[in-house]
Amino acid sequence: MQIQLPKFEFQKLISRSHTIGLPPGQLVHHGKKHAEKTRVDLIRYSDVEYDEQLNGKIDELLTNISPDKINWLNIDGLHNIPLIEKVGTRFDINSLVLEDVLNTDQRPKVEDSDGYLFFTLKTLNSLDKDQIIYEQMSFILSKNYLISFGEKEGDLFEGLRNRLKNDPKSKARKRGTDYLFYRLIDTIVDSYYLIVENIGERIEELEDEVYENPTPTSLKKIQTLKKELIYLRKSVYPIREAISKISKGEYPQIKKETERFFSDVYDHSIHIIETLETYRDLTSGLMDMYMTSMSNKMNEVMKVLTVIATIFIPLTFIAGVYGMNFENMPELGWKYGYAGVWGVMILSLFGMIYYFKKKNWF
Repeated sequence: MQIQLPKFEFQKLISRSHTIGLPPGQLVHHGKKHAEKTRVDLIRYSDVEYDEQLNGKIDELLTNISPDKINWLNIDGLHNIPLIEKVGTRFDINSLVLEDVLNTDQRPKVEDSDGYLFFTLKTLNSLDKDQIIYEQMSFILSKNYLISFGEKEGDLFEGLRNRLKNDPKSKARKRGTDYLFYRLIDTIVDSYYLIVENIGERIEELEDEVYENPTPTSLKKIQTLKKELIYLRKSVYPIREAISKISKGEYPQIKKETERFFSDVYDHSIHIIETLETYRDLTSGLMDMYMTSMSNKMNEVMKVLTVIATIFIPLTFIAGVYGMNFENMPELGWKYGYAGVWGVMILSLFGMIYYFKKKNWF
């Protein structure tokens, strides 16, 4: 039976083929276009003021950047190359950094470039237990502004926005852009826990299914889970290294008092990675359990067939002997020959059944 495996990872690899041969820094978006229009929001705040401009025009929002406030420019939709170029020109962002922003298959990393910090990672969402949605998220952090780039609109940061808007006494309102950056990264990493918990539940369900009634569908589920864990590993593992660099004070954009918060995020990333390692081992064990269960199932079938065949061997022998019809077979002329043969066959049948049961063969 042919099992069809998921194709999402291969599509990720193939999508980069059109960038081959282009010069460094060439702005090309590769990835799915999730919305027709790019949405841009600007949030400006201090410990006493808060102002937001939602879904505005990029030219107007760029002119409203305030040097005496914290500015959070959020861009949802990476397919609009001219808009990304305007943002890069306004904030003097290196074209190589913008190229990484537009690369939706970029490996999570952190870089210090020309006075600003560049950080990129994956956000994970789950529409249901069996489907993980990956989204590239990038950040550019400077002294008084933070720019976030996402592939599509979402509500991952809605809780943080509401606290900034409705709670003037919150720490985020009193601290700088580096603390806002921390809160966003912390929100993303914490959201990984939901995905990891869903995978744990799927593994438990698969364990029960493979133990009780393994089928080719079970094998397909195991293979799908293994591929998802591989891609999760690729998306999550580099975050540990990137956050470790930040927590060690390697970047001037992060204040000393904020570095300790990133140490907590680092601990969370370690916990998530260790859990994924455990789940990967469990998934490998599921494959072994599936093969063992299928082998045991086949052995049980073969055992039953062997017992049946063994029982009928002497019966077939007796029927074969008296089916030869030689003239000088004395039993053929015996008055009770037919009943006698049946008696021998029945005694042989029950005798073998008794013997098999005594040996616990069935």
